[in-house]
Amino acid sequence: MVVRAYLVIGAMGLLLAGCQSYGGLPRRTPPARARPAAVPPPAATRPAPAPARPAWVARRVVPDAVTTPQGRIHTVKPGETGIAIARAYGVPWPDVVALNGLAPPYVLEVGQKLRLPSAQAATARVAGMTLEQRARAFDLDIDSIVTGGEPAAPRPTSPVRRAAPNSAASAAVPLPALTGPAPAFRWPVEGRIVSGFGPKPGGRFNDGVNLKVNAGQPVRAAGDGVVAYAGDAIPGFGNLLLIKHADGWVSAYGHNEALLVQRGTRVKAGEVIARAGQSGAVSEPQLHFELRKGRQPVDPARVIGGR
Repeated sequence: MVVRAYLVIGAMGLLLAGCQSYGGLPRRTPPARARPAAVPPPAATRPAPAPARPAWVARRVVPDAVTTPQGRIHTVKPGETGIAIARAYGVPWPDVVALNGLAPPYVLEVGQKLRLPSAQAATARVAGMTLEQRARAFDLDIDSIVTGGEPAAPRPTSPVRRAAPNSAASAAVPLPALTGPAPAFRWPVEGRIVSGFGPKPGGRFNDGVNLKVNAGQPVRAAGDGVVAYAGDAIPGFGNLLLIKHADGWVSAYGHNEALLVQRGTRVKAGEVIARAGQSGAVSEPQLHFELRKGRQPVDPARVIGGR
């Protein structure tokens, strides 16, 4: 009995020793707890983009002036521009500017009494002109757009009736005044000058420069500003853009294949605003580019340099 007990005890010792030599009895690893899926942080709430300003079209002017001994008096209505008023009465816009002593930025006010030459004076003025001179007197040009293309602004002291959302008058918002120093202009495209600034044969004058381009080439804004005009109403220039800059500067971009911005759009220097082409009176793709200080054209090569 004693021997058998020792044998049993010895066998148990060997078993325990073997378990210790192999690291002990295997432990049961508890099942891993599933981690909750990471919840992504809520995306930053962005305000909905503002609806694009509808393209503005000048309101048709109805000639309803009151005749006085001093001439005709037209009351300016919402959406009317100086150019449209002048054309409705058969008077060149520069004559209206001079007669009323208008000064930059030449924005009319709703309700303003605008003096116009009498019908007899207007007829007498063009009586001795040739057909070419008459066409030139009433032809729409960049200067007219710059000085007479703004819609009449509401008078701040009088309440303004809110127009319907889709009406032309509601879109006829005067452009904001741009203040500050003149921008550091840049060339709108890469391309050599094919027609420089200044007088040309036949008594013509280039108010800017024409740059050689490839059709579809991006046209970039020469400086920060607001688009003052986007259209093709000026003969010879095709699809044209005008941008107003600070300190009274204006830049012009003509003969484009397509316009990518509309009136009232704020643009940054270098931003693509059009695709170059050969619209208007040109026989090959090119960009007509102008810089104006007020009404005075300035040679872009002298302002920007590098050409």
